[in-house]
Amino acid sequence: MPELRKDPVVKRWVIIATERAKRPNDFKSAQKKKEENKFCVFCYGNEHLTPPEILAFRPEDTKPNESGWWVRVVDNKFPALNYKEDVKRAGHGMYDMMSGFGKHEVIIETPNHDENLATIPYKQIKEVVWAYVMRYRELSKDPNLKYILIFKNYKREAGASLSHPHSQIIATPIVPKRVEEELHGSKQYYDYKERCVFCDIIQQEKMEKTRIVEENDDFISFVPYAARFPYEIWILPKRHTSNFGEITDEEVDSFSKILKDTGAKLINVLGDPPFNYVIHSSPVGNPNLPHYHWHLEIMPRLTKTAGFEWGSGFYINPVPPEAAAASLNGEPESK
Repeated sequence: MPELRKDPVVKRWVIIATERAKRPNDFKSAQKKKEENKFCVFCYGNEHLTPPEILAFRPEDTKPNESGWWVRVVDNKFPALNYKEDVKRAGHGMYDMMSGFGKHEVIIETPNHDENLATIPYKQIKEVVWAYVMRYRELSKDPNLKYILIFKNYKREAGASLSHPHSQIIATPIVPKRVEEELHGSKQYYDYKERCVFCDIIQQEKMEKTRIVEENDDFISFVPYAARFPYEIWILPKRHTSNFGEITDEEVDSFSKILKDTGAKLINVLGDPPFNYVIHSSPVGNPNLPHYHWHLEIMPRLTKTAGFEWGSGFYINPVPPEAAAASLNGEPESK
């Protein structure tokens, strides 16, 4: 029978359409063939075709903006926001507007064009995470930036215009609505129960053990109880901390391991699907919130958002979260 499940953070309802239940192979057949390699501006030898590097991990005997790097950060050549803009707010009759100030950067994750989370070495993912942390901390120093979003679009169906492994950072002068909803919902929960809703979620998942995908000393990854999408996964730090920039050296190590292991399961079980992941953190000016918990959300692009979803705000998920976790963990599919 179908179920309605409620997200405990933002109070969003999701329809778990068990009568439409799908298995991993149902999604594999829909995947397109691997894109042919074409000329790529992110590959070795083409550094002059990108904006100058902001940050690069490279041997000391190599020059900036030349080959030899293993992680490289540059400004997006076609930015969504412009860091050279002044921050200006204005009214347009009853409407509000402001100048397009912000920062848009690209993290080129590896010199190797065809790698993904299943094939990229763990040590390389750790280097990418360190690039995230360093840029997050540096951008946090700008008082005009209120929010920093780190995200990855994997494959064209998920919004990637280039297939070379890369992530992005967009820093904005306002806090995004989706994050505001999480902040509001978690604050309501904290005011009522005097506990962090994300910490309670971790304890609930550890108690039930039916939706956990990976776990180590510092992090847990699981399919959320009210998952919006088939095989949606969240990764949460076990230590309560609301600000991604405060991740410790030891946690960088653990986070990199669970990100790789979780991503590899997703890719191997579902046949290398397109996906997005995002890191949600507290706003720059509110780094230590007792009610909020930074986390990473992985959203495979396996279904289409249609009229009912757009019109109602409901999501329809044809894969029960417990079944998704079982598949990702290699457990036999139930009949």
